[in-house]
Formats: sequence, structure tokens, C-alpha cells
Amino acid sequence: MSKGSNVVVPAPAVRIELGWRSGAGVPDADASALLLVAGKVRSDADFVFYNQPAHASGAVRHEGKRSADGQVTDTISVDLARVEPAIENVVLAASADGGSFGQVPGLYIRVLDAADGAEIARYDSADASVETAFVLGELYRRQGAWKFRAVGQGYGTGLAGLAGDYGITVDEPQTPAPTPAPAPTPAVTPTPAVTPTPAVTPTPAPPVAAPVTAPPPPAAAPQQPVRLTKVTLTKAAPSVSLAKQGGTSGSMRVNLNWEVRKQFKGWGSKLGRAVAQHADLDLDLCALYELTDGRKGVVQALGNAFGALNRPPYIHLDGDDRTGAVSSGENLTINLDHKNELRRVLIFVTIYEGARSFADLHATVTLQPQFGAAVDFSLDECTVPSTVCALALITNTGSDLTVQREARYLVPERGVSPQRTVDHAYGWGMNWTPGRK
Repeated sequence: MSKGSNVVVPAPAVRIELGWRSGAGVPDADASALLLVAGKVRSDADFVFYNQPAHASGAVRHEGKRSADGQVTDTISVDLARVEPAIENVVLAASADGGSFGQVPGLYIRVLDAADGAEIARYDSADASVETAFVLGELYRRQGAWKFRAVGQGYGTGLAGLAGDYGITVDEPQTPAPTPAPAPTPAVTPTPAVTPTPAVTPTPAPPVAAPVTAPPPPAAAPQQPVRLTKVTLTKAAPSVSLAKQGGTSGSMRVNLNWEVRKQFKGWGSKLGRAVAQHADLDLDLCALYELTDGRKGVVQALGNAFGALNRPPYIHLDGDDRTGAVSSGENLTINLDHKNELRRVLIFVTIYEGARSFADLHATVTLQPQFGAAVDFSLDECTVPSTVCALALITNTGSDLTVQREARYLVPERGVSPQRTVDHAYGWGMNWTPGRK
């Protein structure tokens, strides 16, 4: 398709694929969707992106990234039959992280039939330069049917500028508005006293209701800003300060999300079927903790050691996703209001059942402070028979918490549990006994 052209979308549900070629110096990019009424979102809830992956209606979902053979894709699914009648447009955008779209080779957007994968439309962007955000296309209604238009509009001001045009609250430092001075009380002029005269008792007039001043409406709750930035940890830049990212209080959610790769290679190909399908694969997100008073322990589903958020260890495991098919994955929550009582926390994952190693699993770890930018990273391909992987080490430096990307696959010795293996690797020094869910 050429820029500005459009095509009918005959499918009731589609997958929108943003793609580009990877390589040295190529910025990462993130797909997003904005659901519009009269050209604006109704609220920040109408913005679907990596940190808000599903619209409340269920019609639009961010499905995440895939990398294979030097090609990266980021996908958004749209169930057109479920899009609310008030929504007129679904704008399909992207933001570049660490560079501009002029540095992103082979950038394109495709519309695929969700049922059979058939390509309905494709637009290849060829004129990007300094832009750090792009509207690549849009789905829109015309006479009861859906169409796709190739847009190709760039924003040098990034996703913040793009989002601002569509009514999204941008996450920027806010300067409190000055408190207005109280209005002066008007002076009251005393009424001169009048000598009463003996009077005839008047016939009482019907009472006149005093004018009632309606109380001012309650102040609307401040709209929570959408987090438009994130920090991606890599081997070259493996650590970050939470204070520098604004994550100094409230809670921080640690999320593990994974999927089984379709192709088997590396260790997986040697074993034939090193990993199982979602139906019988069970990964467990866990945390070793050490408090500043010397107490140590583990938070995990095994043994129902789910922890606690408002008392030691100030870490809580939200649940046990036994399939990986749950879009929210597995989550730990850390209470940053008690960060001074945490000396170190090691986030790790074990295979409880359904696989012999992490080979051919694609996993992403995201740490999302309540206040501040998200921190995320992907796990490298596993090439060893590992059943436990150290994900991230959170350390109290005295004035701050730092997050260190570990992404370290460990191979337990025969008869040694994954938990004991990670304990030995990081010198936690705990005693372990068998446990069950």
C-alpha cells in the first residue's frame, strides 16, 4: 500500500504486526493502539501498549514481541466485532527507544486475518528520519464496515507528543499549582437601628425560600498518568537505580511472562522435546530475601510460602500461573515503602514440572514501580539443561535500591533442588527441606 491509501478489512478479527530488521545500533520499537472517539481517547484506559496490554472491552490486546532470523515483530490483536460502537478509529502507532525511526530498517505494518493468517494489507515505511514516534496506520469504520488506512505520520517529540495529540495524559513531572489566596470577605455595612412603632399585626406573607447555593461538586480525582517510558536492561547496561526512575515508594510488581517457541533448536533440538506445551508446563516465580536485621527466607508457591506485603518480608507472590497462558503471567509485589528494611532480594524462576530445561522458552521480566518507569529485560536463549534461572538481583545501597539483570541459567547437580542451587550460587546460606504445592 502507498501512504494515504485504504482497503476494506473483511475479517471479524485481525492481528496487526509491526516489524523491522534487527541489528547493531538499531533502536527497539514498541507497538501501541489508541481507541478514539471524535479523534480523542475517552481516558488513558483507551491506550493499549506494553505496560497496559489489554483494553477493558477485551477488543484490543498487545501480544508482545518476537525475534527470529534477524527480524523483530511486535503484535497487537483487534477483535473488530468486540470494538465498542462508540469507537470510531483504532490508531496503530509505534515508539522508538534509544534512537529514531530513521535508524530502524525495514519498518512495516501488516494487517493479518486472525483466523488463518492471510495478509489483508501491508504498508512499508520508507521516509522516516528523526521521528521517535510514528502512526503507521489506522482501522476505521465506514458505513458499517471496517477499513485500514496507511498513515505514515511521524513525531519528532516521541510518544509523548503523539499521545498528547490524542488526549493521553503524559507522565511528566507536575509542578503543583499555587494555592489561590482566599477571596477577601466583603465588608458588611451595619444597618442603622430603627425605633419600632406599635404596629398592626400584619397578615403573614407566604415564606420566601432563601436562595440555596448548591455545594461545589467534589473535585475530580486526578487522572493517573500513563507510563510512557521504560528502561530495558541489557548485557551492556545491566543495572539501574530505582530512585533515578522515580521508583522510591508504593509497590513494585515483578512480572514473569513466557511462551513456548514454535521451533526447537539448541538444547531443545538435542533432546527432541526439551520443553512441553502450555498445558503441562509449570514455571514458578520465586524470591530469596535478606532483611537488614539478618533474617532470610524465600517467597514461592512451593510450601505455600506466599509471603506478605505489609509485614516482613514485604514481598508477596500474587498467585501461581501453572500454564503460562494467563496474559498477566506470574507476579511478585514488593513494598517499596519498606525498602530500607530490605538488604537484598534475588528474583528467580524454577521449572516445577512439564519440562527438562528452559530451552525454547521465550521469557520477559518486567519490574513496574507504582511511581516511576518500568524496568524490563528478556532472557537469553538457554543452551544448557537448566531448571532454575536467576532473573534479577535487587540490592539496598544504603540510599537507593538498584536492579541488576542476572538472566543466569543454573544447572543443578544430581539430587540437588533448584532452590538449593540458586542459594549456593548467591551465598544465601539457608537450609532446605522438600516441599509441595
